[in-house]
Amino acid sequence: MIKIQDLLKNIIYIEYSGPKNQIIDKVIQLNEINGTNQAICWCSDKNSTELSKIKTSSIVIVSSNINKDLLKNLNYIIVEQPRLIFQQILTNYFASPRLIKVNSSAIISSNCSIGKNAFIGHNVIIEKGCVVGDDVVIMHNSVILEDTIIGNNVTIGCNSTIGGIGFGYEKNNEGDFELIPHIGNVIIKNNVDIGNNTCIDRAVLGSTFIGENVKIDNLVHIAHGVNLSRNSVVIANAMIAGSVNVGENSWIAPSASIINKKNVGSNSLVGMGAVVTKSVDNNTIVAGNPARFIRNIK
Repeated sequence: MIKIQDLLKNIIYIEYSGPKNQIIDKVIQLNEINGTNQAICWCSDKNSTELSKIKTSSIVIVSSNINKDLLKNLNYIIVEQPRLIFQQILTNYFASPRLIKVNSSAIISSNCSIGKNAFIGHNVIIEKGCVVGDDVVIMHNSVILEDTIIGNNVTIGCNSTIGGIGFGYEKNNEGDFELIPHIGNVIIKNNVDIGNNTCIDRAVLGSTFIGENVKIDNLVHIAHGVNLSRNSVVIANAMIAGSVNVGENSWIAPSASIINKKNVGSNSLVGMGAVVTKSVDNNTIVAGNPARFIRNIK
C-alpha cells in the first residue's frame, strides 16, 4: 500500500490528475479496473479507446500521446513510457522480496565460489571450479556444471542445465561416431535472466558466452561456443546451434532455429519459427523457412 504522492516522488512523470492522498493497494490489468477504488494499471496507446468505458477512482498510467478527451472522467498519470513505469511500480512496491538463502538440499562443491546475497534453490548442483557472483538466484533442480562463471544479479530458472557437454561427434576409422571432448566452459555476464528448462552447453575450447543483460526464455537451447552479445533476447523454444554469433540488441523469436557458425547482426530480428541458414546483417528482419530478408530496421 502506498500513497500516490509518495509514488510520484519516485517515478518520472509529465502530469498527474487526481487526489494527492489517493491510496494504491494493488496493481491490476486494464480490463479489471472498473469497480475498483484503490488500484493502478497502465494502458497502451493501441488500447486507449477502452479508457472511455472506465468509471472508477483508481488510477491509469497513459502515454503523452493520449487523447485527453478520453481522460476527462479518470484519475491518471501521463508518462513517456507507461509499461516501463508500471514495471517500476510493480518492482518497487508490489513484488515479493527476493529470498536470500542456500537451501540445505543443494549440493555445492567446496572448490567453487558463491557471492553475497545468493538464493540457491532445492536440489541445485554447483560443481567444482564454478564462480557465482553477488545477488544471483538459481532456482530449484538446476545444475551448474564445472568451471561455469556467473556474474552478478543473474537469475536462472528451475530445471536448467548450464555447462553441459555439447553435441559434437566425429566418425572413427570404423565409421562410428565418437564424442569430441568439451573442455571449455560457459561465461554468463551481469544482469542476465535465464528461464526454466533451458540448456546452455560449454564450448569445445574457449567459452560459450552470454553477454550482459541478455534475456533467455524457457525451453531454449544454446549450443557450444555460441556468443550472445549484450542486451539480446532469445524467446521460448529457440535453438541456436554451435559457434553462432548474435549481435547486440537482437531479438530471436519463439521457435526460431539458427544453423551453426552463422552470424546474426546487431539490432536484428529473427522471426517466429524462422530457420536461419545464412548470416543476417545488422538492422535486419528475417523470417520464414529458410529465413529470408523482410526489411531493414531503421
